[in-house]
Amino acid sequence: MPRPLPPELVAPDHTALVVVECQNSVLGPGSTIPALAEEAHDIAIPNIARLLDAARAADVPVIHCTVRFRADGLGASRNAPLLRRAGPMGASRSTVPGIDAAAPIDELQPAESDIVLERIRGIGPMSGTDLDGVLRNLRVTTVVATGVSVNVAVTNCVMDSVNLGYDVVLPKDAVAGIPREYADAVIKNVHSFLTTLTMTDDLIAVWSAAG
Repeated sequence: MPRPLPPELVAPDHTALVVVECQNSVLGPGSTIPALAEEAHDIAIPNIARLLDAARAADVPVIHCTVRFRADGLGASRNAPLLRRAGPMGASRSTVPGIDAAAPIDELQPAESDIVLERIRGIGPMSGTDLDGVLRNLRVTTVVATGVSVNVAVTNCVMDSVNLGYDVVLPKDAVAGIPREYADAVIKNVHSFLTTLTMTDDLIAVWSAAG
């Protein structure tokens, strides 16, 4: 069970909510990973939506981290089987014509106050992107990591954030991976050593009290 969440750890004046790869090509109607989309919509996406509302009400910065590879693949990584299998368009591809594959899904649309950061390479939202610089400019010391997937990008976000000196809070019910049993095992055996595990309701309670 997650330990009680210290309110000072996630105080709005030094905390940001980071939403990882909750975009159409991954979780939307044009998903290229339908099993992950189905898993995320079961629990994680509704909880992330609730966290977005709570964060905005408490003036906690919200940052959506997405992937938009170039159509010609220039600059994209090809040094892992996952990235080679993705093809030239990678996570910018959608199976439904007319959908902006790199845009956040409808359920998690950015507000005017949110920041959307796109990357064109790699398997995580922190390394080689503007995320670290943006967080430091916002005077953030605690990252609340949400989104997908526990298999790859969320775990990268957690480890890179810890390596850069941030405290990381992981709402267990606001992330997803496949299969669910694997994601649960990673959270238990990896993330529990690197983050403060919590639940969406506990985080919302802290932010609501601070708002």
